[in-house]
Amino acid sequence: MTENPIHKRTLGWREALSIPSLGVEEIIAKVDTGARTSAIHAFFVEPFKAADGRDWVRFGLHPLRQEQQPELVVEAPVKDRRQVSDSGGHSEERYVIETVLKIGDETLVAEVTLTDRETMAYRMLLGRTALRGRFIVDPDLSYACSAPQRHPNA
Repeated sequence: MTENPIHKRTLGWREALSIPSLGVEEIIAKVDTGARTSAIHAFFVEPFKAADGRDWVRFGLHPLRQEQQPELVVEAPVKDRRQVSDSGGHSEERYVIETVLKIGDETLVAEVTLTDRETMAYRMLLGRTALRGRFIVDPDLSYACSAPQRHPNA
């Protein structure tokens, strides 16, 4: 990883990362400093109550760009529900989960919203809240922190 004088890691405009708690070995994220919260592709979302009464969500995701396989169905506790506006100004209520992300040798906890990104080029956005205090972004770079290992269409 590239380090700069103020001891923050440098990310490129896209990075490969993993989400171990969701079983995602690798997903390519577009680094988006214009987005406050990170977002991940969820092609279906089903809320449910856990045995202890807490709110959880079950959702399906396709971690590989432009591919329908593998298809993962995962569960996570709900942290929040929020109105989120996309870059086109459309607003929708989204479930928010909190999960661990691994980018290169960095591990961080991030809030991630669940939304259908099927038509988008990247199945995940890495927003500025997850980046704050740890990373800077160099838009001239791609995969500055972590190159893809499993993505045929990266």
